[in-house]
Amino acid sequence: MGDRLNVEGPVPTDGESAPFVVLGVTAGIAAYKAVEVCRRLVDAGVHVAPVLTERATHFIGKTTFDALGSEDAQVGLWDEASPIPHTRLGQRADLIVVVPATADLLARYAGGLADDLLTATLVATAAPVVVCPAMHTEMWEHPAVQHNLGLLVSRGVTVVPPEEGRLAGGDVGSGRLAEPAAIVEAVLGLLGRRHLRSRSDLTGVRLLVSAGGTREPIDPVRFITNRSSGKQGHALANAASRRGAEVVLVTTSDRVVDPDVVVEQVETAADMEVAMLARAGTADVVVMAAAVADFRPKVALDSKLHKSDGVPDLVLEATPDILSELGRRRHEGQVLVGFAAETDQVPERARAKLTDKGVDLMVANDVSAPGVGFDNDTNEVTIFGVDGSVTDVTLSAKDAVADAILDRVCALLPPR
Repeated sequence: MGDRLNVEGPVPTDGESAPFVVLGVTAGIAAYKAVEVCRRLVDAGVHVAPVLTERATHFIGKTTFDALGSEDAQVGLWDEASPIPHTRLGQRADLIVVVPATADLLARYAGGLADDLLTATLVATAAPVVVCPAMHTEMWEHPAVQHNLGLLVSRGVTVVPPEEGRLAGGDVGSGRLAEPAAIVEAVLGLLGRRHLRSRSDLTGVRLLVSAGGTREPIDPVRFITNRSSGKQGHALANAASRRGAEVVLVTTSDRVVDPDVVVEQVETAADMEVAMLARAGTADVVVMAAAVADFRPKVALDSKLHKSDGVPDLVLEATPDILSELGRRRHEGQVLVGFAAETDQVPERARAKLTDKGVDLMVANDVSAPGVGFDNDTNEVTIFGVDGSVTDVTLSAKDAVADAILDRVCALLPPR
């Protein structure tokens, strides 16, 4: 067995130097997701001050935020000795984010009402504000809600829009709260890297990372792909940027990234191969986190296949092995990291790829396990080193896993 890292739990922050974020939580069923937003922000080095509306406590307990936030959660205007807690919070805040933002909260904020601690804080601040709406489809589409939202946007409020999906009561439609990872990405992007307490161990390092699953066209409307969302690769790009690296991200995903990350959008394995090989020569670190399709149609049709045409005779060919080519072309001192998503014989397959691909580190995971890998916000990996080292990273948020991988990368970089 190798070293085991448990990267869960809050990262201690200095309340005076860390960015100060007020996390507002309102009375919506999606309030439970605010717990994950709180934890992720604290892990990123943010001082989080939770503020719950009284009705929010019907959905989630104050004690949970007391334990995970940077300070005890507040519920009412009279919870502390200060007669004006909303002014203290509003003046100190670098940013306020409301998760979830109900139709009621949006209406009261748009109207300038300040009858509880959260709305009073929103009215009493000059800091940037992010609202994350969540409600049933009928409420989300109501003209009054859209009017209030438009009014807030015209005043400079940032909106992380809801998604389509399962809602309370088993309904499906638009109005589902955005995923915690997307909310945190938006908050960190607005704060900017200069505000974040972060290590600087990658300052000046040029890092190239790939992310997402490629799409190999069958015809103009169909393609071969895989379940990769690109979340782990994007988490690596964001974490490396926050640690001072000059990051280029080659991705098939349109997820939000740190504003300092240079993004090149691609779609197919061939596109990714061209982009990665063109940029790898000047990189100090190359991380091939993308899930490149292993096969593609030998010929992509120019027009749509129709069922009436019968079952197509689809001939597949192998896609380029980008990681192997990067291994052959790597320059002296360059650190190369590969990923192995497996469903069985994980250690054996990862060690074989470590040798065959010519990499320094192979990050392996069992994507058949619950909460691991593809399209999850969490991951559990084992990092195999060419030196024989093995590091197990327990099930954790993907941004925390990214930092664990970058810790191993830092140990391999030549002295600077």
